[in-house]
Amino acid sequence: MTVTYTARVANARFCGFSKLLLAWKGSIYKVLYKEFLAFFAMYTAISISYRFLLVDVQKRYFERLSIYCNNYASLIPMSFVLGFYVTLIVNRWWNQYTSIPLPDRIMCTLSGGVQGGDERGRLLRRTLMRYTSLSAILILRSVSTAVFKRFPTMDHVVEAGFMTREERKKFESLHSRYNKYWVPCVWFINLAAVARCEGRVKDDHTYKLLIEELNNFRGKCSMLFHYDMISVPLVYTQVVTLAVYSFFLVCLIGRQFLDPSQGYPGHDLDLYVPVFTLLQFFFYAGWLKVAEQLINPFGEDDDDFETNWLIDRNFQVSMMAVDEMYGDLPKMERDRYWNDSNPRPPYTAATLFVLRKPSFQGSTFDMAIPKEEMHFQPLEEIAENLEKSVKRNHNLGLFNRLLSSAPSPTGFMGGALRRTSAQLQRLTRPVSPDPSFSDEEAEREESMTRSVGTVGSTPSVLGLDTTQSTICSCGGFINTHPALLDVEFNKQEDEEDREWSCFKNNEEENKGAIFSEKESLVPKILPPTLQTSTGRNKQRQHQQPTTDRQSLLALDQGKPHLHTSGPNKGTVPDIFSCQVMTPNTKAESSVSLLTLPSLEVLAISDDFERELMVAD
Repeated sequence: MTVTYTARVANARFCGFSKLLLAWKGSIYKVLYKEFLAFFAMYTAISISYRFLLVDVQKRYFERLSIYCNNYASLIPMSFVLGFYVTLIVNRWWNQYTSIPLPDRIMCTLSGGVQGGDERGRLLRRTLMRYTSLSAILILRSVSTAVFKRFPTMDHVVEAGFMTREERKKFESLHSRYNKYWVPCVWFINLAAVARCEGRVKDDHTYKLLIEELNNFRGKCSMLFHYDMISVPLVYTQVVTLAVYSFFLVCLIGRQFLDPSQGYPGHDLDLYVPVFTLLQFFFYAGWLKVAEQLINPFGEDDDDFETNWLIDRNFQVSMMAVDEMYGDLPKMERDRYWNDSNPRPPYTAATLFVLRKPSFQGSTFDMAIPKEEMHFQPLEEIAENLEKSVKRNHNLGLFNRLLSSAPSPTGFMGGALRRTSAQLQRLTRPVSPDPSFSDEEAEREESMTRSVGTVGSTPSVLGLDTTQSTICSCGGFINTHPALLDVEFNKQEDEEDREWSCFKNNEEENKGAIFSEKESLVPKILPPTLQTSTGRNKQRQHQQPTTDRQSLLALDQGKPHLHTSGPNKGTVPDIFSCQVMTPNTKAESSVSLLTLPSLEVLAISDDFERELMVAD
């Protein structure tokens, strides 16, 4: 039976484990003493041969061999190999114990789920419980040598009362080359279905619970079978065994005490008993013996599982639970603390010290805080604009400012494009109003455009594409989402942009005005892939746009509109290829803008404006 010493180490005291060193059953001495005596005998034999049987020449050669073995014995990784191996074996050992099928959950479910105090109900409960015990015995006799010695044949199982003769005939009539420990589980399920049909199991929930508990029980039986079939890889066990045995075979020669007169380093003392070598053998070989004893806990070692005891306990307890204890309830009475709202069970004299301990309230229960730090402090008022700014993309705003601070070849057209965007917003607001765009914001943006003038940069163009609708040259209004920005500028950012625009105005005026005329001439900006197609764009500039009546009505006199360029004229315009059309444009220029959105500016003649007015 398993050696139990838990009560002897219940309390930590001085040299608490020292008393366990004298135990013999299940001890390391009982497991290792034979190997220990064999190692010591071989060491003694080699030592006697070196001292008394070898001549001087042979002694010198043996001494060089001993020094060589002692120097290279440390290359064998004993601690590393044994540590991992024993850890694996101990985990496997405990998992096998938790996989032993126990009938406690099933017997409680059967006692409360299968109704009937008559002989039929009693027969159903006992038979169902016996089937679970039979399945456990069949799997245990397949993996445990102790159980197999107790039940070597099926006749012994029948004679023990776990199986009837009729059930044995049924069991043996099922021809299968595999282990048939699962057959009683199938009988259990079939009999439970019969009990459900007879009304012994009241509802489907109880029937489902019975099946689930049985499947749990059957899964543990299957796990035991697989633990027995799938062992620790043989190569791992061989490597560990060879490492331990080869190490101590080398130590038989390398740990010999040599002649001190020869002056070898580390051999100044001559002893006959290698104390530390024997201790090292005791520890390492004992470690290996631990793994050897735990690798299969279903044997007959002192620390192996008591499977026969488990069979007896499980069968007796389960039958009592489903038969004698069925419907057997003690009389209900009022407990001793019926009228006591604060019941306190009594203590004996040996446990009175527990009452002196205060009840634990939490680790911060007794924490002291100065009084001046206990007062609540008023929170600072948070401005509304700061609340709105949390929703914005700050990285994109910083990106726009960084680009605007750098010198740009297209800085001269920023003011015109800003006014164009403002006019587009006023043009499209009646058709597709944006509730988030107020009149105050429109006036503020228009005033900002007038303050900027001709000085601007392409990042400001990126920040203006905030309208929700666009006029296409194909006709009609197309409702689109913001291409790059979905940000509403607040008052604080308007002030910052206005100050920055004034700063850029002063900087450009100091350098000299590039254009003295009004901003009636807006150059054409193309992406890098379209810089070589200016001839085609010039031809498109003089081409009469083909629009339907809806787009003609949408164009106001002298106001720009967006014209999408691309093969899909009826789809949502692409922000990366759009055209801004302004009247009286007579010149154009192409400037590379890296990968930023392109704006194509086309000219509209006065004759075309008159035709639009006539069409209106």
